[in-house]
Amino acid sequence: MKNAPEPVFEAPWHAQLFALTVHLNEAGHFVWGDWAQRFGATLKQHGLSKELNGGEDYFAAWLETLEGFLAEINMADPAAVEKARAAWEHAYLSTAHGDPVKLAGSQG
Repeated sequence: MKNAPEPVFEAPWHAQLFALTVHLNEAGHFVWGDWAQRFGATLKQHGLSKELNGGEDYFAAWLETLEGFLAEINMADPAAVEKARAAWEHAYLSTAHGDPVKLAGSQG
């Protein structure tokens, strides 16, 4: 029996963030080279004191870059992004382990 292949991403949000970035590029919202330049600068900034491991720290830098880039090209208001992040943080911190996380006021 063959072993199952290793997952490409350590966490579902890593895959979702990657897919969102690729989608925005393919939809023509930015040129991949511009994205790569900004992401490289973020990696360099974060990697000065330690080597990034390609997991959580790598994708935290990816998210930081995407949020900043989308603000720069007027696709995401930083205040709205922060409000959404805070709402999700509150939701998951106040959800019992194993229960689905739901935002206040959301249906379902």
